Amino acid sequence: MPEHAGEKQEWEFELRPGEQMKVTPKMKAMFDKHGFIVVRSLFDDEENTKLRQAAEHNEGLVTESFFTADANEGDPGRRDMEMVMWNHPGDDVTGMMVRVPKMATSMEKLMGCKEVYHWHSWMNMKHARKGGAHIWHQDYGYWYPEGALYPDIGTVLIGIDACTPENGCLEVLSGSHLCGRVDHVKVGGQLMIEHERLQELKDHLKHYHVPLDPGDAAFTHGNLVHRAPQNHHKTRRWCYGVAYSDIQNKFPPSYKPLKKVDDDAIKKCEKISDITGKDFLKE
Repeated sequence: MPEHAGEKQEWEFELRPGEQMKVTPKMKAMFDKHGFIVVRSLFDDEENTKLRQAAEHNEGLVTESFFTADANEGDPGRRDMEMVMWNHPGDDVTGMMVRVPKMATSMEKLMGCKEVYHWHSWMNMKHARKGGAHIWHQDYGYWYPEGALYPDIGTVLIGIDACTPENGCLEVLSGSHLCGRVDHVKVGGQLMIEHERLQELKDHLKHYHVPLDPGDAAFTHGNLVHRAPQNHHKTRRWCYGVAYSDIQNKFPPSYKPLKKVDDDAIKKCEKISDITGKDFLKE
């Protein structure tokens, strides 16, 4: 059974109001140990509001969403998971979030690489009482067949809503990134780690729920084994994710040098939602 993050865990870090995000030696050590860290309040209320407006804009991202089947995973009934994915950041609020140093530079420091670029972004929309699961996998399990030669990739997952154990928050197997890439099999519309290897990992590693409040961010390694189960709760669970790759994994059509902006660019951005040039993916 997963451990709930009731008391503060060593992989959790809190930013005080007005404090600038800076990767500390302890953050780096915890990322290397666990394969992830959580930074509470990475984005403030004003930034959270802009992200939510961008997510909910009825002529924006939601117009490009698609559904993919989950794998049942023992829950009653297979469900479809709604999501939207795109290759290029764009110049709206979500695009500025990709470029700010507290995201991009932090991921460079955590991964220990000189430069990252934007691989893709996505938004998962788990609707109340019917949202589908994202089954046990590694992100590199998806990217390896796409041509990524190295596992030097990472993701930042940001809560748009409160993401809780009840509505299907992120779950991880701590330290699983140290096992390297493991084989995945096609299940439903997704890839899942082979059952026997997954069971061995569960037997040896700590299993955590990773709840996020709006504005919290989870930084994860590309080989971290994780999932997000179905939503049977009365509250929806929407989140925004950004995937970064080390510059050595140059792979079209994703590769373009990442133009960073100042951390205040999100608040200054007047384009709440503009899907121009984002290059959306379909299942």
